[in-house]
Amino acid sequence: MAELDNRTIERVVRRGVAEIISEEEFVNLLKAGKPLRLKMGFDPSRPDIHLGHVVGLRKLRQLQELGHQVILIVGDWTAQIGDPSGQSATRPMLTAEEVRANAESYMRQFFKVVDRERTQAVWQSEWFGKFGLADIIRLSSRFTVAQFLAREDFGNRFREGRPIAITELLYPLLQAYDSVAIQADVEFGGTDQKFNLLVGRELQEMLGQRPQQCFLMPLLVGTDGVQKMSKSLGNYIAVEDPPNEMYGKVMSLPDRLIMDYFELLTDVTDEELGEFRNQLAAGTINPMVPKKRLASDIVAQFHGKPRAEEAEGYFERVFQLGELPDEAEEVHISARRLKDLQRKVGGIEAIEDNPLVFLVKTEDLLVEVGLTQSKSEARRLLASGAVYQDGQRVASAGNGQWYINVHNGSIIRVGRRRFKRLVVE
Repeated sequence: MAELDNRTIERVVRRGVAEIISEEEFVNLLKAGKPLRLKMGFDPSRPDIHLGHVVGLRKLRQLQELGHQVILIVGDWTAQIGDPSGQSATRPMLTAEEVRANAESYMRQFFKVVDRERTQAVWQSEWFGKFGLADIIRLSSRFTVAQFLAREDFGNRFREGRPIAITELLYPLLQAYDSVAIQADVEFGGTDQKFNLLVGRELQEMLGQRPQQCFLMPLLVGTDGVQKMSKSLGNYIAVEDPPNEMYGKVMSLPDRLIMDYFELLTDVTDEELGEFRNQLAAGTINPMVPKKRLASDIVAQFHGKPRAEEAEGYFERVFQLGELPDEAEEVHISARRLKDLQRKVGGIEAIEDNPLVFLVKTEDLLVEVGLTQSKSEARRLLASGAVYQDGQRVASAGNGQWYINVHNGSIIRVGRRRFKRLVVE
């Protein structure tokens, strides 16, 4: 392995990093020149990867390029146990077939970022499959309940009198033993995983191994600008999102997140980021400029530069110039069904004397074609002015009512990125 200069070390330990425990030990390991075993575990009950996960994956790739080895742990053993207590909705009990399918999906996305050739995938059942009750008891005897109540979420629930299942206390121990089984030098996780990573570090030391370094990554704020990125919250950008959708989601970010996303998700130099920061603070640059650069960079990472250029052109035509998309998804609806919806309107006559134009309540149509899940959601979007027909905002008819004249070929848009082209049969 090549000798590292201070600039490279600084980039590894500062850019896109929340905390390293212990940073001094980690830097010494880097300088020693020995390939490190970088541990990353994943729960196959949640196989989808979004940009929040990519923050850590990019750091793994960076270290791989310096000659280090990623050990990817597939949590198949714990996934098949699930959470029998029912306390955790995110830990459903899975079959071996479901675990395998989810693992394949995960790794397909994982290797969009991480180098496959420098990654060793191991299955947790390789060691836990041999565990018996005595092994579990010996493992749990090394820690106290008081130590685990120091974890913030456990401590809060205990003080509030909310239940904590024994299985929940076991999971950090099992994750810690993974580090022992593969002799991890470094474990990666978000800042919300700090307790679990430290348990692994402590258990390794108890069992005579060199304690792993804990590499804690920042939690990426989602597209809502408030909560951490999460599929369950709907504020995520998936690595398998189509180029146009991925580009549009990045462009929908609040301006205050632009620089965080640049730092955590791109290789744009610190010097150039400093220029963007100064220009944004001084108001000498339109935030749209760096945001479009950011969107193009992220799309190019997962789909290539040509698709990123196409996505930028699409965004400019549809959202900046107001053109209608040719490739809007078609939804077929029968004239008979539209007549049924038109009858709900009551005494209002169709504006156009045309048997192929149907006056319907907009909320009914949005639910019918799958643009909203409910009429209440449709009314909320209509009230906020987020519904368009053929490029024109659907206006209120008064008294909290919205009507729309539907015809073959109508393009209905909800929000910034959801389009449907109606095909009347």
